[in-house]
Amino acid sequence: MELTAAATNYDQRSRERWGRKESGEVTTHKDMTTDRAADVSAVGSADVGVLDHAVRSALTGPHAHFAERRGRVLRYPRDVSVFGDFPEDPTPQDWADAAELYGPGADLPVSGDLPSPPPGWAVSMNIPGVQMVGTNVWGAADAEAVVLTRADVPEMLALVGRTRPGPFLTRTIELGTYLGIRRGGELVAMAGERLHPVGWTEISAVCTDEAFRGQGLGTRLVLAVAAGIRARGEIPFLHTAAANVTAIRLYEELGFVLRRTLTFGGIRIP
Repeated sequence: MELTAAATNYDQRSRERWGRKESGEVTTHKDMTTDRAADVSAVGSADVGVLDHAVRSALTGPHAHFAERRGRVLRYPRDVSVFGDFPEDPTPQDWADAAELYGPGADLPVSGDLPSPPPGWAVSMNIPGVQMVGTNVWGAADAEAVVLTRADVPEMLALVGRTRPGPFLTRTIELGTYLGIRRGGELVAMAGERLHPVGWTEISAVCTDEAFRGQGLGTRLVLAVAAGIRARGEIPFLHTAAANVTAIRLYEELGFVLRRTLTFGGIRIP
């Protein structure tokens, strides 16, 4: 499948998904995996090397319609994601482009190795992390998981605020499919898709309300999201903080394996 066609089909499926819910029809995860079964792409053996620059691969591929760019510096819109891509070998022009793209006082996101900032710039965040791949994770559809849409964003933001799984903004839902589990009508657990480098999709925003932990809801949702990713011929992967040993252990039990360590960094623009 041509890359541009893949991106177009991906965006079209997103619009159709939101349309079903906004018209009053609740879409279950089982519905979505059934829809996707006929949409398996030609990505039979994804290039794992793109994960070294996952944000760049996403913003120049399936997520190209989100990309904001100055020279070699890329970013998502501010209300979609905090992530961006900055060259590993920055030139003075790259630093100037970053300052123009992000603006004074903003944090330039950097994944991987932190470059030495120029005078006046300062490292604002330096969190060791890990990248894990689910090459042998096939997932499992979940009948209780429902597809979340724009109408659910206020509840999703509230759940993220209580559980703090990582950045989730007002338009993050546009990056991919997000699934949730409700109890008594209340959203109590969710997980979804974030970065989308060619042939791969990142699982993110995995969180469960404290009152409902210990029931395996997060595990079920990770597997459900993975099943949807596999149904379109892609491979799931994820990131987490290196210090989050509980999450790493859980992901290893599900079949994810460590691929690399990296730094989630930020450099404050003067």
